[in-house]
Amino acid sequence: MSDTAQQFASDNYSGICPEAWAAMAEANQGHARAYGDDPWTARAADHFRRLFETDCEVFFAFNGTAANSLALASLCQSYHSVICSETAHVETDECGAPEFFSNGSKLLTARSELGKLTSESIREVALKRLDIHYPKPRVVTITQATEVGTVYSPDEVSAIAATCRELGLHLHMDGARFSNACASLGCSPAELTWKAGVDVLCFGGTKNGMAVGEAILFFNRELAEDFDYRCKQAGQLASKMRYLSAPWVGILQDDAWLKYARHANHCARLLAERVRDVPGVSLMFPVQANGVFLQLAEPALQILRDKGWRFYTFIGAGGARFMCSWDTDIERVEQLARDIREAMAAC
Repeated sequence: MSDTAQQFASDNYSGICPEAWAAMAEANQGHARAYGDDPWTARAADHFRRLFETDCEVFFAFNGTAANSLALASLCQSYHSVICSETAHVETDECGAPEFFSNGSKLLTARSELGKLTSESIREVALKRLDIHYPKPRVVTITQATEVGTVYSPDEVSAIAATCRELGLHLHMDGARFSNACASLGCSPAELTWKAGVDVLCFGGTKNGMAVGEAILFFNRELAEDFDYRCKQAGQLASKMRYLSAPWVGILQDDAWLKYARHANHCARLLAERVRDVPGVSLMFPVQANGVFLQLAEPALQILRDKGWRFYTFIGAGGARFMCSWDTDIERVEQLARDIREAMAAC
């Protein structure tokens, strides 16, 4: 298997979708004003406002770690805390960046059910201690879709938002795979965010067909005060901003973002269906977005590696994650399913 073959380790392995590539090529004509004062950045922001049906504040960052960390930092003082799932990306995979950019705001982990926080688990953490010796809870962050491939329904988000309002907390959404959640639920972006009570969304582009780039959307505009300065200080203000913003125009203007998310989700469901009857194989979590989490025999995992397949196994003994992408080929899904079947039969 060649190094350029499609893989399932991460949707970050995929290339750039045609719409994003074409928009970058179009933006590459002549000169444009720097630091976001260009027509492409204005167009991208306007596309977001139309898509979300509200006059939100829109900012662009290079990657998800910066987007999440800066957004959370804007909601906190250094003595505050952020409540997140124990599996949250901000907790397990961002190298302390949220604490770094907030000058010390502490992450407090709460129990989750199928990767999702609940109102009850948030209350457990938020009300655990109320004394001045403990970091004061200020923000709840949820991931849509979650790190285990499940999605929050609009009602679940609304329930969490109501709890946040009751406790005086802001609600942030890490939307690295927000497109896949929208595609899975058949909900509008507005229904999954501000209409359900979300204050700030980090909308992922990298996993949805872009080379780089995340958008930070403040639905509560007051919370965006001086956020442009925060981005500049953190090295996230692109001098040639049009190359961050133009791809968004490409994937938003004709709903390519949703088309590709639907395709990735379809491929994940297909893989799950193809291995459902394989003896010894079990689904670890419901397949609701573009990820498939399978429990396999350890020897089978090595057989798959020897065949050239790449996947992540950071979820316990025998657990493997297979991610589908905007460009995943159906035949590659079928081949992977056949190889899983053969690997398990050989154990």
